[in-house]
Amino acid sequence: MKKVLMMATTAAMIEQFNKNNILILEGMGYEVHVLGNFLVGNPISIERLESFKSWIKDHKGKWFHYPATRKPTNFRNNFVAYQYAVELIKKYQYDFIHCHTPLGSVIARIAAHQTDTKIIYTAHGFHFFKGAPLRNWILYYPVEKFLSKWTDVLVLINKEDYNLAVSRFYAKKTIYIPGVGINLEINKEDKKISFENISQFQLKENDIIILSVGELNKNKNHQLVVRALKRINDDRLHYFIAGQGSRKKDILSLAKKLGVEKHIHLLGYQKNIRDLDAKADIFVFPSLREGLSVALMEAIAEKTVVVCSDIRGNSDLIKDSNYLFDPHSVSSLVHSLLVTLEVDNKEIIYENESRLQEYDARNVNRMMQDVYRNQGLNYN
Repeated sequence: MKKVLMMATTAAMIEQFNKNNILILEGMGYEVHVLGNFLVGNPISIERLESFKSWIKDHKGKWFHYPATRKPTNFRNNFVAYQYAVELIKKYQYDFIHCHTPLGSVIARIAAHQTDTKIIYTAHGFHFFKGAPLRNWILYYPVEKFLSKWTDVLVLINKEDYNLAVSRFYAKKTIYIPGVGINLEINKEDKKISFENISQFQLKENDIIILSVGELNKNKNHQLVVRALKRINDDRLHYFIAGQGSRKKDILSLAKKLGVEKHIHLLGYQKNIRDLDAKADIFVFPSLREGLSVALMEAIAEKTVVVCSDIRGNSDLIKDSNYLFDPHSVSSLVHSLLVTLEVDNKEIIYENESRLQEYDARNVNRMMQDVYRNQGLNYN
């Protein structure tokens, strides 16, 4: 039977963004194996990871753990991960590898080159981009450019990355696909709109729910929103964050220091994100770096007014400059929030939702199936 290795630094990356790809490959007659770190660095619950393992087995695949980390300086763990990947590839003789994440793709492409295995790499957002720190360009750009020589198919999910890769990199094929897909056909009647996790905060009728979704880390930049709430000084505003991570104490400490702690609510890990989107009055996405965010697309799909950082990926989805802000500027975010509070947002909500049709999972799945089928990777 034909076999494919789906590979990333963390297992959560594959669980969150590649189940559709696994289903596509299964439908094409491949047995799909998943390789990722199932123990460390995953921004989802242990229960969800265990459920993913069962899901893989239910779809006639296999899962494997290796000690890869998201830290480039963790040479020991990442070298052991590389050795394990090589052993796995030699054992199962995969028809090709589909890899994801910066460190995971480095390990995968070196291992693929070592074993003469074809490889597809989906870059979910290069660490180097317009406005990125010089350190990112020095550290990541040369590695990506060199390894592009060992990449059979390079898939980019935002236009800035695609234009850069086409002009500067050496992959045998470079393809743009609009994200990882979003399901625009969710049955609203099947959704649970009870929101005990929000109603417990006993909000007043005229209170305004601002929502962010994402891991509590430096890149997601939640502290900027906390500072903006202090600047606006409106008691109606309540900021909810769905996610877990290492910056929880920092966010709470900043809120207390600024005197807005009663307006900051950390929900932790949440399953029904689109339910939360539907409940929110404003979705704020302040990230410093993104490829093309599913969380942002989900908020748009739920007809929630969105303000987001003016970075690549986000600017593919949101075009009105009033709803885009500088992720390093509190004043810029304050301006965008005040716009949403002072104007009728129906027109911008409609425009955003209309633009989202390109990113429908059905369209993206068809394009990914073509990648698998037409790039010399499907051996009949």
